[in-house]
Amino acid sequence: MARSHHRKKHKEHLRSYQNSQGNLAGKPKKGKVTGIFTVLGAATGFAIGFFAVGSTLAMIIGIIAGGIIGYLIGRKVDEQAEK
Repeated sequence: MARSHHRKKHKEHLRSYQNSQGNLAGKPKKGKVTGIFTVLGAATGFAIGFFAVGSTLAMIIGIIAGGIIGYLIGRKVDEQAEK
């Protein structure tokens, strides 16, 4: 059975041209995790407020505090990923 990945690559002069013209949009952007951490932080804050205290005010405060903390952590992770 033929194994094409073992064959010598031919038309090398065309490969360099394709690489120089191929991706005009630039590098693909990496995904940001700030939003994911914000949502997960808010969900965690809601769960803590719901199970620990059980009042509506505690749940709202937990959502806000968890969202802020999740946002800050996610932003820090994104900064570290850029380095």
